Amino acid sequence: MSGRLARLPLIVLLMGAGALAMLVPAAHAFGRVDHQTSRQFLYAAILFGIVTALIAIASAGREPRDLARRQLLTLVGAFSLLPLMLAVPFHSAQAGVGFFDSWFEMVSSLTTTGATIYDRPALLNPSLHLWRAEVGWLGGFLMWVAALAVFMPLTIGGFEVLSAEKGSLSAVTASATSQGSSARVIHFAARLAPLYVALTGALWLLLILAGDTPLVALCHAMSTLATSGISPIGGLQYDQAGRTGEIAILIFLMFALSRATFSRGLSLDLHRGFWADEEFRLGLAIIGAVALFLFVRHFLTNFDATATEAARAIWGGVFTVASFLTTTGFESVDWINTSTWAGLKAPGLVLIGLSIIGGGVATTAGGVKLLRIYALARHGQAELDFLAYPSIVSGSGADARRIRRQGAFVAWVFFMLFALSICAIMLALTLTGLQFETAAVLASAALSNTGPLAEVAGEIPVLYDGLPDIAKLILAGAMILGRLEMLVIISLMNPDFWRS
Repeated sequence: MSGRLARLPLIVLLMGAGALAMLVPAAHAFGRVDHQTSRQFLYAAILFGIVTALIAIASAGREPRDLARRQLLTLVGAFSLLPLMLAVPFHSAQAGVGFFDSWFEMVSSLTTTGATIYDRPALLNPSLHLWRAEVGWLGGFLMWVAALAVFMPLTIGGFEVLSAEKGSLSAVTASATSQGSSARVIHFAARLAPLYVALTGALWLLLILAGDTPLVALCHAMSTLATSGISPIGGLQYDQAGRTGEIAILIFLMFALSRATFSRGLSLDLHRGFWADEEFRLGLAIIGAVALFLFVRHFLTNFDATATEAARAIWGGVFTVASFLTTTGFESVDWINTSTWAGLKAPGLVLIGLSIIGGGVATTAGGVKLLRIYALARHGQAELDFLAYPSIVSGSGADARRIRRQGAFVAWVFFMLFALSICAIMLALTLTGLQFETAAVLASAALSNTGPLAEVAGEIPVLYDGLPDIAKLILAGAMILGRLEMLVIISLMNPDFWRS
């Protein structure tokens, strides 16, 4: 059976997975006696299941001439065209909302951005909230699998920092083109799916025990593992689980700091535990440093704060910093204490900076990625050492020297491309009539795949519902670009991919 599936195009497998996923909200709506919503999802599952089967029969046995190119094109198509299919039952199950807005919602969910045009959760019924969270959860799993099955052999998506030696890119790319993309995806999906499901189920049970309803707990659990930040109640500040639930969520957010937490034995460059991983340690250091900075910044202006207020402010800072660093976008119930207990405004620029840094390579987090930041930091440290000691010889092995040199170079190139992308998106948004500050916040939120950032980064919350359609289209493209990264698009422009 797996051999037959491996011969199918990857996009067909993704369409089949999307059609099967529609049965979950169909069953949930049926259990709620919401037969209208249940029928829409059931009919869509049957329709697209038949369409997928017909495409599978028509395309079976066809071997593409350039597998590496097909892998990247499939991912681009998955995040831009697959939401058209996912939006059909979402659009049919509600009245008064155009199909374009439904497509925007599905792009946001599948790219794990979590931006929503529904500023009030009551505008959607529970089954539709479940569908948004499930699509985001599947998008996160797709990135887990794609990172190891596609990005790692092509040395993109952050792996270029580790494989920056001259000639290594072409060698690994040649190896990738000799293997079927569907076979690799099926292999890694089979290895990662039990862990992904088990982690989601464990967090779900913990949140239920903390006081959440099963639906809210499930949506928050899926949103945490996928770092989508999707919530059926508008955020954790309205959650019944309280700080106990936030503690559980914070533990599981650690899986977005480094691939070493879940892919040991699958990622060829990992030979140590996650406690020794550079990304994981750098992520913890950033969380601790920024949370301490926020606390001290506020504490210096409020000497009369009680121990309880100080503890709440510290916790609110730690959780929210970790959430935005992993591009999840959940706010702590105590974040208001952190940001206002000393009478100061919310540090929106800090949250934007954290989201741009992002989480670990090959995780569900967006942003520039911690590994690239680590390479730049090590290179900066080495340059300072050279200024003080011009004859110094750097040690730590060949791998560390390569990260400090070639790895830092490609990391800097990517960082510049990311910054230029933000500028381009900002310019495009301002041409639609948006103000500069609003455009800056939206561009950062879209490219870093941190949709909730728009509501907390500015002085006034930015609502996606009030944006013109052309601005939503620009943001949808930015979400896809941020999810796949600029290097993937540049790789598609590589002449070697298009030569026969």
